[in-house]
Amino acid sequence: MNTLIKIAFTIGFFLPDAGIAQRRPNVILIVADDMGYGDLGCYGQQLIRTPHLDSLAEKGILFTDFYSGTSVCAPSRAALMMGMHTGHTPVRGNFEIKPEGQFPMPDSSFTIAELFRSKGYTTGGFGKWGLGFPGSEGDPMRQGFDRFYGYNCQRQAHNFFPDHLWSDGNRIELSNRPDQQTQYAPDLIQEKALDFIDQHRQSPFFLYLAYTLPHAALQLPAGDSAYESYKKAFQERAVAVPQPWNGVGYQPNAYPRAAYAAMVTRVDRHVGEVMMKLHQLGIDRNTLVLFTSDNGPHREGGHDPSYFNSSGGFRGIKRQLHEGGMRVPMIAYWPDRIRKGRRSDHPGASWDFLPTFASMLAAKGTAGIDGISLLPLLTGKGKQEQHEFLYWEFHEDGGRQAVRMGKWKGVRQQAMKIADAPIELYDLSNDPAESHDISASQPEVVARIRKVMQTQHIENKDFPFTKK
Repeated sequence: MNTLIKIAFTIGFFLPDAGIAQRRPNVILIVADDMGYGDLGCYGQQLIRTPHLDSLAEKGILFTDFYSGTSVCAPSRAALMMGMHTGHTPVRGNFEIKPEGQFPMPDSSFTIAELFRSKGYTTGGFGKWGLGFPGSEGDPMRQGFDRFYGYNCQRQAHNFFPDHLWSDGNRIELSNRPDQQTQYAPDLIQEKALDFIDQHRQSPFFLYLAYTLPHAALQLPAGDSAYESYKKAFQERAVAVPQPWNGVGYQPNAYPRAAYAAMVTRVDRHVGEVMMKLHQLGIDRNTLVLFTSDNGPHREGGHDPSYFNSSGGFRGIKRQLHEGGMRVPMIAYWPDRIRKGRRSDHPGASWDFLPTFASMLAAKGTAGIDGISLLPLLTGKGKQEQHEFLYWEFHEDGGRQAVRMGKWKGVRQQAMKIADAPIELYDLSNDPAESHDISASQPEVVARIRKVMQTQHIENKDFPFTKK
């Protein structure tokens, strides 16, 4: 898997009820940034208002056992884009390229956007990319997107009032400065995304909406009503912050709890605007909308995930391979195909998106990827295939590996430093919080998980993992 080969697809359109010809469905894939499993009302959140996403869950399917590609941004997004877990993807860590951007996906990568474009879909990406610096082979305009607007570099996305964004291959200068914050990037990105839907309402489109909210920094435009409301509701006392901000690092916020809650609510509002746009254009019933997050909640820029129970009662946060670091919200809505009001405990992961879309389009030749199609589960047509296991790796803090195999979850710490590092074992059916390591009493299960860890990691020269 060190050298990735473009997958050749033969495309035809699949209709589960194949009778008369119908217009091909639009697909919108929404990915929030660092949003935890427990941050939405439909997943048990008590303090933050998310009415639009809660409504979406009521009208579609809410997944309880869905996972991100890993527990940090770039490799998680690579897994999503390519249908591969992080033992096989070409991007396995946050590797920054100066002056702007990240380690690029190779030209040989085959992405979700390329799949849709090969079928004649117009493809648009809006928000955060993080998979190749401007002009590189990993640039979104070279990975299947007809239109891109937002941040190329994920580090630049740490500031919601940047001095520039990217429109296709062009740098767009903004008027923002540390002492002059007038153009809020999430709103600019949302406006362009809604324009994209408007412009392509009469032909099939794929929209990748990679919101940067609620990642740190905890920043909002002046006068944000949700922010003011949450300050009062939480009776939050201001914390001291340096004035003025010098533009370095995350901008501090005097009311971090209110700010985080308002940012989650802003994601919800943006999703509501997308759904309203689809309804106004009369294309909502023929549009598959998927909502998820790239990893678990962060503890950066002043955010305290424990206050909101952002991990939903699971152990861990961003950068950890316990459940809280990578079990994420996942909602699917498609009125013409999905029966509403369903919950699914099917263990799935973001690398299932590409094969799901390939099945929807009757694409052949998806060998070499790790995902499986979720189309039978979504539509209720046919038997849903199950994963034998799910695998993750993480390339910071000494390295980590994790495997879910049915009810069993194995986690290996310091995997890059210690060749025979022990494996923690948890029974998620009885211990979803991963509180009790039972590896000593289940040596056969541990041995099976260790074998998966050994076979699923394929060494990559650009992101070495195995101890030499």
